[in-house]
Parts: sequence; C-alpha cells; structure tokens
Amino acid sequence: MARVAVVGGGLGGCASAARLAKLGHEVTLVEALPSLGGAIGVTRQDGFEWDTGPATTALPAVLRDLFRKSGRPLERELDLVPVQPMREHRFVDGTRVVLPSGSRSEQIQAIDEGLGAGTGRQWADYVHSQAERWDLLRRDYLERPWSPTGASRETQDLLRSRLMMHKAVTRAFKDKRLQTLAWHHAVQGGHDPRNVPAWFGILDYVEQTFGTWTFPGGFGRLAELLTKRLGERGVAVMTGTTAKDLAMGPQGPQAVETTSGTVDCDKVVVAVDPRRLPALREHVDRSMPALPPAVCHVGLAQEVPDMPHEIVVHDEYVISVRTDGRAPAGKSAWTLIGRGKLSEDLVMALARKRIDLRDLVETRVDLSPRQLVEQWSGSPAGVLWQGRATVTDRLSVETPLPGVYAAGAHTGGGGWVPFVGLTAAVVADAIGPA
Repeated sequence: MARVAVVGGGLGGCASAARLAKLGHEVTLVEALPSLGGAIGVTRQDGFEWDTGPATTALPAVLRDLFRKSGRPLERELDLVPVQPMREHRFVDGTRVVLPSGSRSEQIQAIDEGLGAGTGRQWADYVHSQAERWDLLRRDYLERPWSPTGASRETQDLLRSRLMMHKAVTRAFKDKRLQTLAWHHAVQGGHDPRNVPAWFGILDYVEQTFGTWTFPGGFGRLAELLTKRLGERGVAVMTGTTAKDLAMGPQGPQAVETTSGTVDCDKVVVAVDPRRLPALREHVDRSMPALPPAVCHVGLAQEVPDMPHEIVVHDEYVISVRTDGRAPAGKSAWTLIGRGKLSEDLVMALARKRIDLRDLVETRVDLSPRQLVEQWSGSPAGVLWQGRATVTDRLSVETPLPGVYAAGAHTGGGGWVPFVGLTAAVVADAIGPA
C-alpha cells in the first residue's frame, strides 16, 4: 500500500483520490478551499442558486466510469440527464441556430433552418472529419500517459502538426457564421484559434456523438457527490489547507509541505496549477495559464419561460447566457459569461443585443477573471494554447519527477470536464493497485 497525497480538491483531484482509495492506497487530499469541488459547485445569494463553474458535460461515460470504479454506480446516486437543445447561437447578422446535441441529422436540419440550405451538410462534414482524430487521441493521448515511443505514428504526426484551428476552419468554411461556430469552444476556453491545434475540433465531434448532460438540480451537485464518495472510500480530506511544496527524496516524494504541517507520502498527484509548487515550476515555465472568463450571476424578478439551456451571443466579444439556475417561485436565475473585447458591464452589453434584463435584476454576483483565480486558488481553465509546443510544454500525467503525477485541467486535453475526468483515470492506471 502506497501513501498517496493528492494536491487539489477539484474534479481532477477528487476523482484521482476516489479511484486510488478504491485500489487500496492510503490517500490524503489537500485542498486550499473550505469545501471540495473546485470550480464545480453552487453559488447562492438571496434565495437564488447558480452553478459556479461548468453547467454541463459531454462524454457522460467518464463520470459514470469514475463512480462505478470507485464504488456505487452514478445512477444509484444521482444520474445525469440529457440537455436538449444544447445551446442557441446568435450571430452578428441576426441569424440564429438552435443546436441539438447527440445527433448528426438533427444538427444538419437545425443549421440548414438557421443559416440556409447546404450549411448543415458543410458542418456535418467538418465534424465527421474529426472522428479519426478523436480515435487516435483517445487511444494514445487522453486514455493513457503520453509517450512518443508508445503512440502510433499517426498520433505523433497529429500532435506535431503545425495546422492551427483558425486556418483549418477558414479552409473548411466560407460562411463566417460556421467559422464562428467551429471556433466557439476555443474562444469560450480563453484561447486564440490561431494558437489552438486543428484537432481541437474533436470537442464538436464528442458533443455531436455523445450529447451533453447535466444533473437534476444543477451540475454543481457533482461536488456533493464527490465529497460523499471520498468519505465512503476513507480518504483523509484536509480542507482549508494550502500545499506549499513537495519534499523530494532520491527515489521520489517524501512529503507535501502544507500550511497545516507535513503530509508524509510515497507518491503525489498534483491536481492544481503546478506553478504553485516550486518543485515543479521549472518544468512548466514555458507555458501560461488560460484565464477564466468574466462572470455575472443574476437573479431575475420574474420567470422567463421557453429559453434554451444556453444562449451564445457572438460579436467581437462573446456572451454566453446560461438560463438553468434555481430561483424562488416566479423568478429566474441566469449566469452571464463574457469573453473577448468586452469593456462594459455584462448586463448592459447583453441589452445591446436585445436581451434586456436591466429592469428585472433583483440581485447579482459579479466576478472578474482575477477574482475567480483568487477564489479558486488557480485557473480551472488549464494551460493557454500557444501553438503545437503546448502539448509538451505542459505536464504529462507522468511528470519529470519520479513518483509525482499530474491530473486536472493543467494536463491531458485541458480544462473541459471530460478531459479532466480522464486524467484521473490515467493517473489511477499509472499508479496501479496497492
């Protein structure tokens, strides 16, 4: 039995801890915040509730596998439910697309209806072109530690490719609205499509193939489920405790130095921004964190019916409107998320786009990117894409330090919920049973 210290109590850290405890290891989890979940959680004010971070996930098998491999299956706790439609996109010229998830044919129909005959087939062909890339990356990069010697030649070529998303998308589409649709995930993650590999389009393939999902009562309920699962698995949880550094010996880690003392260990899983630990800083000094967006949670004085789960307003800036918060009877709870060249209040910017909430706002919680980084003790958006070199500039699941592993948004595929969950599975496989 190894003594494993997990640094970070977000999804990557909690999932790693639960899996390793089920494998028989003695696990201690260190979390700087007073509760677990990291960016996944619930914000409450004046009777309103909003998901703090992600509100949905694609590839539901990742979360289901986590709970099945760590104890009671997810469906016996609180099962995921599909989100339909996935989101509505509104473009500068006034056109709209209400995009379904989990169906190629329905996406073709929706895009044809919104953007014109033939555009749906163009989109479907682009998304289908990602299928082989998804299979290669899933097998060689996302579901096991990255190794150039162990990966296929095709995967190596894909990860070394100089083709960035901006060029690939402008080649695929002349219609600027389809270009905007294809760049959405990169922009929403805080990245410049000119610096993001073309294979990042696999996110659209995963959504179309596997659908998008959430929990009844909000995706933030996952934090409660994770906390419960760690208790069932006997993980020692130290909340309100910040990891300061790793104490390394000649064969590997000996302890994690924290604000509450020393946690002795034989192996460490780092599920926070590795820049926060001096022992790892030199190994990631060529990479940068991707900043979270500006966020405004609003409680509205009346119910707003028949709205999609998410509305994305595209311009020089992007505002995503999530309408799925919980509110007292007769009221609504929305979350506004801003990215790009946005120099004014989110509610005002949205009003200019004919979604005018100004007279309805009863309460609001405003959070800048800097405040979110401070609140979460790091950025859950992961590593900023700066071209193909980012693949090797950030940590792999198996870090250069013996006995030290990485999980979460700062390794693997990045900060998307399915990718974070996959890193925990890879860590558990790499460490193995006790």
